[in-house]
Amino acid sequence: MYLRRFARNRSALFGVALLVLLVLFSVCGGYLTHFSYTDVDFTALTQPPSGTHYFGTNQGGNDVYAEAVHGLQRSLVIAVSVSVLTIVLAAVIGAGAAYFGGHVERLTLTVIHFLLVVPSFLILALVSHHLAGDWRVLILVLTVFGWMSTARVIWSVSTSLRERDYVLAAEFMGVRPWRIILRHIIPNLGSLLIVNLTLGVVATVLSETALSFLGFGVQTPDVSLGTMLADGSGTITTAPWLFGYPAALVVLLTLSMTLVGDGLRDAFDPNSTTGARGGRR
Repeated sequence: MYLRRFARNRSALFGVALLVLLVLFSVCGGYLTHFSYTDVDFTALTQPPSGTHYFGTNQGGNDVYAEAVHGLQRSLVIAVSVSVLTIVLAAVIGAGAAYFGGHVERLTLTVIHFLLVVPSFLILALVSHHLAGDWRVLILVLTVFGWMSTARVIWSVSTSLRERDYVLAAEFMGVRPWRIILRHIIPNLGSLLIVNLTLGVVATVLSETALSFLGFGVQTPDVSLGTMLADGSGTITTAPWLFGYPAALVVLLTLSMTLVGDGLRDAFDPNSTTGARGGRR
């Protein structure tokens, strides 16, 4: 039923098609050129797009097409990893706090509310910069400071699930608390988790791009869409291809994930008429 409702949403299908094309570009695009993102062509510095360099070259002679392929791949890896880890962490903490209640619930909510008011972007920037912009560290810090708001939503929904008959029956049968949380509460949050997972990719892409653009994210010699935007921001008028291609990829990626996320949200929402009307509201 959910798949049928999703398939009737033309905007969501367009988002899926666009996302598939972007993933294929990031995985297979490198086979269409003999340049690597680390290769330098000293005979073509800041050259416009041509048959040799499809997206042109930057000031250092690097092929922008090869950088775009690798940058999109790196941004996707970071975004998907952070989104998955964030959802897992938020689901376990939020559902656990709701099920146990009492002091555990109060302590968890206190920590969540405290972390929500902490200037996380500033801490992310400082930690990432101090650790030399390793993308694996960036995944870690984005996960650590990205689960709180989702965990609070999951806690709010889980407070009603803990009173359901199947949870009470499991308790009566002597099932351990964490087994109840993992097998009876979290699976019934599936629609909420899937939608947040999809939209979390968008938020992570924007966060990673912003951090890298400001010089606190991925660092050279590695490349992401954010670092490409930072490199091209100073040459928008003289060499617009340096900024235009990565900016287009960021826009297309966020657009595709947003359309897919909205489509999933409408598919799982019984009150939504989007799927039944072929994508028209």
